[in-house]
Amino acid sequence: MGEKGEQLGVMPLYQAREVAGAHGLDLVEVAATAVPPVCRLLDYGRFKYEQAKKDREARKSQKTPVLREVRLRPSIGAHDLVSKVRVIGKLLNAGDKVRVVVVFRGREITHPELGWRLLQGVVESLKEVAAVEGRSVMEGKRMVIVLAPGALPKTRKAKGQEWLSY
Repeated sequence: MGEKGEQLGVMPLYQAREVAGAHGLDLVEVAATAVPPVCRLLDYGRFKYEQAKKDREARKSQKTPVLREVRLRPSIGAHDLVSKVRVIGKLLNAGDKVRVVVVFRGREITHPELGWRLLQGVVESLKEVAAVEGRSVMEGKRMVIVLAPGALPKTRKAKGQEWLSY
């Protein structure tokens, strides 16, 4: 094939090299398994540049999932919890996974059920937006649960969840 895509026909290799040299182009083998092999005349440097440009554009449009972390305490206030849940909802809507951590200090560790109830409340209030990956796990003095983006939130708010606004 020529530089504009036109067929040049079947020719020996030495003749194809001469044609490529006369036009100042490179002879590139496109289909090696075909009989006879299919070659093309093109500027290989420019071809590689165009391919790299396409690859960069493709990478720009891809979003890598990020694991974000939100920390809570078992004695968190109601308003603080609402704002933390709102932040978690925004992160999930942005497509990130969220690791919700309840940090126990001092004697709080003797009541892990408080942390578990807190995590269950967060999961329950985000059930329309998030999917739970695994179950809550204790890691030392921390109780952890990972939330992944699930279904998009509905336009109408569920009854009893008027305080959640994204």
